[in-house]
Amino acid sequence: MLTFFRGIIHSKVGMIVTFGVLIVIALAFAAGDVTGLASSTGLVGHPIASVGGQSVTAADIRQQARDELTQARQEQPTLDMAQFVQLGGVDAVINRNVSALALETFGRDEGMRVSRALIGSELKAIPAFAGATGQFDQQAYERLIAQRGFTDAQVQAQFARQIMVQFLTQPTIGAHQVPQQVALNYASLLLERRTGQVALVPALPATTPPNDAEVQQWYQRNIARYTTPERRVIRYASVGPAQVAAQVNPTDAEVQKAYADAKATYAPKQLRDVTLVTVLDEKAAGALAAKVKAGTPLPAAARAAGLEARTITGVEQSALAAQTSPALAQAVAAAASGAVVGPVRGAIGFVVARVDKVTADPGKTLAQARDEIVAQLRASKTKEAIGAIRDKVDDALGENANIAEVVADQKLAAQTTPALLQDGTNPDQPQAAADPKLTPVVAAAFAAEEGDTPTTVNLGEDGSFAVVALDRVIRPTPLPLTAARARVVADLTADRAAQAAQQAANALVAKVKGGAALPAALAASGVKAPPVQPISASRGDITANRGQVNPVLAALFNMPAGTARAIPSPDGKGWLVLKLDQVVRGDASKQPPLIQATRADLGRAVGPEYAQQFANAVAKVQGAKRHDDAIAQLKKDLLGGGGQ
Repeated sequence: MLTFFRGIIHSKVGMIVTFGVLIVIALAFAAGDVTGLASSTGLVGHPIASVGGQSVTAADIRQQARDELTQARQEQPTLDMAQFVQLGGVDAVINRNVSALALETFGRDEGMRVSRALIGSELKAIPAFAGATGQFDQQAYERLIAQRGFTDAQVQAQFARQIMVQFLTQPTIGAHQVPQQVALNYASLLLERRTGQVALVPALPATTPPNDAEVQQWYQRNIARYTTPERRVIRYASVGPAQVAAQVNPTDAEVQKAYADAKATYAPKQLRDVTLVTVLDEKAAGALAAKVKAGTPLPAAARAAGLEARTITGVEQSALAAQTSPALAQAVAAAASGAVVGPVRGAIGFVVARVDKVTADPGKTLAQARDEIVAQLRASKTKEAIGAIRDKVDDALGENANIAEVVADQKLAAQTTPALLQDGTNPDQPQAAADPKLTPVVAAAFAAEEGDTPTTVNLGEDGSFAVVALDRVIRPTPLPLTAARARVVADLTADRAAQAAQQAANALVAKVKGGAALPAALAASGVKAPPVQPISASRGDITANRGQVNPVLAALFNMPAGTARAIPSPDGKGWLVLKLDQVVRGDASKQPPLIQATRADLGRAVGPEYAQQFANAVAKVQGAKRHDDAIAQLKKDLLGGGGQ
């Protein structure tokens, strides 16, 4: 239910909700992804905020903003840095860093400390730092953080900060109690109903085309529209089955050994279909077995006793023993088809079983199983061979080798992409779709900074990978007016038509406010428009379409009764004039399920809300300061200098 209220607040783009949450409570490596770690230690870069003598730097925020944009693009591939900045993504990153720094300094002032032992235990729990044995590997840890440009001291400091944040916020986040009366008020809001009228004023075409000066002025004012986003040229080399094909064919000895090792798999065996019923009491199990032996089907006898039968098909003795008990499996293996077994003690209680079917599996000779075994061995040897190459590549990268050195040492074939956008497309060839095989390669390149050590990325379940290096970055580049002129003229013409519709809509609103009826005012305006339509909805209808906010209904529920207002048409075809005639208050007091659902929804949100307010209060007490000029410059840099 609370989704509705949050939908209204964050109705621009759903991603804002993600950025607005106090994400600092989560450890940076929680999912084994080190790309989200930022030092936030104030060691490098210009300060854009400070708390108690410590700084949040532009370098910190720049890296985190790019990492979060990369993650957000997994759900919204067309999202770019300009949208990220305009929708508040950078401000949210700054706020989280300031909150984390303020909480850390507050905790220290109160005498709290984070031990190195606790930091170490958190690091050891991260899968990304595990070695071949599955345990924490110091070399893997050092290699991985070095590839991301971090030192051990920076990582330790970041973890200390995040753990301190957890200490201070976790108890509050766990709060979920909401008073019944508060839930009743919110639930009643959902039932509120409003009725009114809506009129569409279509876009009104201009009578004269724009002249050259107007086109030039529009182009300069809206240069971001005609700017090709940042592109990147990527060097990469792939390693897959083709590179190791010559060394993965198994020998006859290996095939024979694999066959011998899998003797139980290929040996002749009997498979049985078995129906089982588990009874907790031995006496009751005996009565059930007697009833089945007398001719009652086991499932029917089980249902009569309030029990449920289950059937296992095509099972051999060892598999049945693992699922039930060795004693039962042995008894079933000795029984013929149609026989009733039991009761036999199982893992829980006593089991009565019926052997429904016995199938003889003749097994496979070595000749019959050879192709299957060869395929399995080839697949495992391929994965091992590719893994060995990747280990050598990772070791070389850990020693700051560049991609040219890696390619030469491992005898790989390097490739260079054209200048690609974040979604993998080439703007110079707009008709060509992005190569899906390059998706992880492009993602790695856009997560890197110029000068970063190359990295490796997975390409397939067979162990295939690519070593990826960022070759160069092409900053956002405006199209020349000569190339963009057709688009500029079309956009300017459409904008003028929309402005004319807005002026006509505002004139209608003025007449309605003066006492005129909306249909009469529309008829008198001379605008060729569809007839006025009635509109009626409850507040809950605003997010009825899969949680998406209906902007028309949202506007209707943001008006006093008896008023009118103009809003852009959601389809971009003009402007709408809304007239609110009646408001019927909701009353959820007679709907306990709705109240309880609303209370539960509010309960899930109240803890994080309290934690956010606590963090804000701590930041104020600790004297947190934001340097607005530095923040504005950072945003400008992220936009390539061309964003407004």
